[in-house]
Amino acid sequence: MAQDLEVRVDGGAVWLTLNRPEQLNALTAEMADELAAQLEAASSRPDVRVVVLAGSGAAFSSGADLSGEAAHENLDETSLDRASRIIRAITSLPQPCVASVNGVAAGVGCSAALACDIVIAKESAMFMLAFSRIGLMPDGGATATVAASMGRARAMRMALLGEPMSAADAYGFGLVSHLAPDEEFQAVVDQVVSRLSAGPSLAYAATKRALNAATLPHLEEAMARERAGQTNLLRTGDAAEGIRAFGEKRRPRFTGA
Repeated sequence: MAQDLEVRVDGGAVWLTLNRPEQLNALTAEMADELAAQLEAASSRPDVRVVVLAGSGAAFSSGADLSGEAAHENLDETSLDRASRIIRAITSLPQPCVASVNGVAAGVGCSAALACDIVIAKESAMFMLAFSRIGLMPDGGATATVAASMGRARAMRMALLGEPMSAADAYGFGLVSHLAPDEEFQAVVDQVVSRLSAGPSLAYAATKRALNAATLPHLEEAMARERAGQTNLLRTGDAAEGIRAFGEKRRPRFTGA
């Protein structure tokens, strides 16, 4: 499992890199638990002044791992609790948290990226709340963070239609903070991380608390609603069909049951 999440401390930054490139960094239960544990541990590390979430290969993260014949049965309340634990750890960190989005960020991978304080997107990256495509609803706090960043109408479009959003549109809509040309992406990430690492950590912590309180005051309530709604949806035939269709690479046939 250790190789599925790379942990590196460099110059005051801890880099947490999802490392299943052949699976587009889809999150297994073990990866999600380890990621949450590393985020929680970072909050009390005096040698860590900034936290970076990244993905190896061509993707940031395609979301939860839906591989295997029993994928639908493996998703339950504990999967939702894992997602919420990650989001809670990101938003409660006293240190700034940077998402280095090098490729697709979908599902809970998108939720995790958008919970970060600074989101740097490569021009060729894209963002998807693809939950509706498999008969589910957004979780990982996305019902709060997305609407807080770009408003109700665009959040509804992103969540209901499950359309991929280009990095350029995400930047234009206020969903991400930085847009970098592909060839300059890593340099931009390194520059931002270096600046944060050398900055006033106490001021950053106070600023982060104040901005999160102002913009995400109901994040816990949102995650509770997501848990209740998603738990019900996971028991439906539409969700079972959606996840089967995803594994079989075909369009689902939803019946509303």
